[in-house]
Amino acid sequence: MSTDAPIFGGIESGGTKFVCAVGDARSSALLARTQFDTTDEPSEVLAKVIAWFKDAERAHGPLAALGVASFGPLDLDERSSTYGFITTTPKPGWRDTDILGPLRRAFPGLPLGFDTDVNGAALGEGRWGAAVGLDDFVYITVGTGIGGGAVVRGRPVHGLVHPEMGHMPMPQIDGDTFAGACRIHGRCWEGLCAGPSFRARTGKFAEELAPDDPAWDLAIRSMAHALATITYVLSPKRIVVGGSVRKGGRLGEREFFARLRRHHREVLNGYIASPALAEGAIDAFIVPPVLGDDAGVCGAISLAQGAHTTARGRA
Repeated sequence: MSTDAPIFGGIESGGTKFVCAVGDARSSALLARTQFDTTDEPSEVLAKVIAWFKDAERAHGPLAALGVASFGPLDLDERSSTYGFITTTPKPGWRDTDILGPLRRAFPGLPLGFDTDVNGAALGEGRWGAAVGLDDFVYITVGTGIGGGAVVRGRPVHGLVHPEMGHMPMPQIDGDTFAGACRIHGRCWEGLCAGPSFRARTGKFAEELAPDDPAWDLAIRSMAHALATITYVLSPKRIVVGGSVRKGGRLGEREFFARLRRHHREVLNGYIASPALAEGAIDAFIVPPVLGDDAGVCGAISLAQGAHTTARGRA
């Protein structure tokens, strides 16, 4: 299969899997896609990724650029000697791993885009999904961990490093004595609401819990507090919630979002006067991703397209 448009590669580097894809960026449709488990051996995973893209080039033509949307924390400072590295991650084997270096050596001269997995997913949803037409929005993923990507005036937010929304401290919910599952912070948002927290709290995976299990209500109430904080601090026009937990398991995605929106309104308690937060209207303020599980890899392709445009501007 061939196309007249430039071909871009995207890598979503996640805590459980690496998703690789190629596309021409004219839509979210992918020309090819695969995934590999994120084992504790980075060199082996990256070798598989590189081999797959070499095969993809033979099938679809040379890549114009490659984008990487990775779990972190990351060094995103291009002036730094460790730019392109995963830094202080608790993921076994991945601390201080150079992600971009092997890709540079395998594809010399190829423009490379690099950002967090959640910033990538935010860009994907902004380009083709639930945030099309918006310049100010937030993408949250709730899965093995929790991360958030903020887009302000059309650009992902960076600063000292990058936002680590999943590790914000959380208030104590009445009736919740759970100590939290985060190995670093205990009762942070990730420690209370990410996938592993359900198993630590109940002994079961989230998808195994009955719809009326109290763990659902406790986690969703905590999540509503986190989204309220984001609403106060960033004032986004939409919050997109992705990841495996938002599917709700036996509770179901529809009921998960209904409860989340209701508790979010309760936490705000009418303080922010916006029609977007009114009952009914809030259904369009807190939403699931349109791109589903491909939000991250589509965002990586968007990063690749941005790197290609930047490289052409410098030429």
